[in-house]
Amino acid sequence: MIKAIVTDIEGTTSSLSFVKDVLFPYARANLTDYVRRHQDEPQVKTLLEDTCKEVGAELDTGQIIAQLIQWLDEDKKVTPLKSLQGFIWESGYQKGDFKGHVYPDAAAYLKAWKAKGLDLYIYSSGSVHAQKLLFAHTEYGDLTPLFSGYFDTQIGGKKEQESYCKIAGELGIPASQLLFLSDIKEELDAAKAAGFETLWLTRDSTPDPQAKHRQISSFDYVGFKFTTGDIYV
Repeated sequence: MIKAIVTDIEGTTSSLSFVKDVLFPYARANLTDYVRRHQDEPQVKTLLEDTCKEVGAELDTGQIIAQLIQWLDEDKKVTPLKSLQGFIWESGYQKGDFKGHVYPDAAAYLKAWKAKGLDLYIYSSGSVHAQKLLFAHTEYGDLTPLFSGYFDTQIGGKKEQESYCKIAGELGIPASQLLFLSDIKEELDAAKAAGFETLWLTRDSTPDPQAKHRQISSFDYVGFKFTTGDIYV
């Protein structure tokens, strides 16, 4: 019986191209200027200190910026970088430089599931701040009221079984009553190992007939028997 859904963002509720072609380039183009303008503000100062701790060395501002850009170019899931990206994107959303992309089917079904009483949660490598920004600035309006909570890499890596055990523990719901949606096999493997039900979104990829996860091309293929909480595809 499914009581709550935990969903990924990239490739699941939102397009990979939005993150790859809009958000990441925007963060890279504005990172240097943003850090230099905000480096003395408490939140940013802490992230710069965390960057030094991450590399195990004292770095000056220029070296910190170079390290952050290197991580960004390597697509490293490093918490201080992800948090800083969130602040840069917040500025972009506020200026109206872009809107958060959400697939039409995802927006429709998230609303429907919430209306039926299912609790919804986000688990993404992007910071919680960045997650909230994306869903607060979509073409469908502010979708953040749909979600009961958010998780990022502070709870652990998305390909680690223990991360999903921690999420189930924080939610106070048995893992067997949680459904995880993602487009990444290794994330789904970790969630299933922790006891979650899983669905593999194959929006931008070819389905794998040998996969141990049920596969769907969009949220249109997810169904629930709300009287029993059972999932069917």
